[in-house]
Amino acid sequence: MEMETSETPKTCYKSAKFEAPNQRQVVRKGRPQPLETRGSMSSSTLIGRFEAVRTRTVDLVSSLSPEDQQIQGPDFASPTKWHLAHTTWFFETFLLRPHAAAPRLAPDAWGLLFNSYYESLGARHPRLARGLLSRPGLEEVMAWRASVDAQLARLIAHRDGPDFTALVELGLAHEEQHQELILTDLLANFALNPTDPAWRVAAGPLGSPPGAPGWASFDGGLVSVGTDGPGFRFDNEGPAHRVWLEPFALRVAPVSNAEVLALIEAGGYADPRLWLSDGIAWVREHGIEAPEYWRRDLDGWTTLSLYGRHPVDLLAPVCHVSAYEADAIATWLGARLPTEFEWEHAAARVGGPPSQGRWQGQGPTRPQHTGAASQDPLHNLWGEVWAWTRSSYLPYPGYRPLPGAVGEYNGKFMSVQWVLRGGSCATPPGHLRTTYRNFFYPQQRWQFAGLRLAR
Repeated sequence: MEMETSETPKTCYKSAKFEAPNQRQVVRKGRPQPLETRGSMSSSTLIGRFEAVRTRTVDLVSSLSPEDQQIQGPDFASPTKWHLAHTTWFFETFLLRPHAAAPRLAPDAWGLLFNSYYESLGARHPRLARGLLSRPGLEEVMAWRASVDAQLARLIAHRDGPDFTALVELGLAHEEQHQELILTDLLANFALNPTDPAWRVAAGPLGSPPGAPGWASFDGGLVSVGTDGPGFRFDNEGPAHRVWLEPFALRVAPVSNAEVLALIEAGGYADPRLWLSDGIAWVREHGIEAPEYWRRDLDGWTTLSLYGRHPVDLLAPVCHVSAYEADAIATWLGARLPTEFEWEHAAARVGGPPSQGRWQGQGPTRPQHTGAASQDPLHNLWGEVWAWTRSSYLPYPGYRPLPGAVGEYNGKFMSVQWVLRGGSCATPPGHLRTTYRNFFYPQQRWQFAGLRLAR
């Protein structure tokens, strides 16, 4: 398996260590506990998980310069520094201020800068102008993170109860989402630099070749989806309810780069018969000819990854495609995208994380085919690339958002977006569940998004 090497730029700062009263250096390094198994945690366990998540974020950016962390290219991508500040703002706003008699750790104006979309909490700096925020500087942001972390460690050590624990876990799950966004946004920002910069250096083989593209069949019927079970979950994953599925099949492996290259060479990106009406209009308006970051060079197609520019790996799952592209690719291959409930039913049948999938920090943060080494009968169902589904992101029957400002977390976005399932090689380990729903607008493709065929 390809591994990241230590040949990275000089580290700008080191990860902070946290200290709780009478619990010196409570550290739980490594893979976080899977979300499904988290119940009522002890304070030391929760502090350990808190430290592991916050430390991982800092480790992700340790090879970046302050200039790397300041830039914002596309308006949908945020600067790395903003992510570091926003996740800290989240913990201070939703945990420290309501639950601790601690002095305010950041100026009031920073709430304006680092509030993302919580309109009930006041005005926000425009998203597309986050890269213009040269102040506070990176050192100030990191000092703020360290102060918030120390205060929260003390708070967690003295507070318990399911409501408080659930709020801490929400903050940690929120930070894990931003860990993936840090990498996807960084790649989008780097893509505007003609020197093709790299986040880190990687070396080694690219994984195992895929086998024949077979199919796995499922009976369908009246099945249960969603969850009301114990442990942490986002509000959009419930309530549990039943849906009817006709018998269906999913292809064993995701669609590969080789298959999409064949579509390109056949003129598929210009063939309106393959595309939804909005999709072909998007292709024509933006001159789309290939997946994001692909480029036709003299020696063939190359792509930009977090490790710089390199030839397209034809065996790997295709990545950085929009829902419009995914739908057209499926149509060209004589199939369709699965619904989110077909995907969930299949995932429940074959088994879910953490036993399946390859996640952030487990080899290269770059999709590769690992089917030959996988015990999953649906290769790369988990990890590698998010799978677009043909389902609109809508509330489940009986859905109710969380009370208060955190209720703006998911429910307000249940309009004109599509659901993705399964996670990617940039998703932190232990973050996902079988019921986890991701969502993006159908034209967006800077995420690690690919597709699996259904019929």
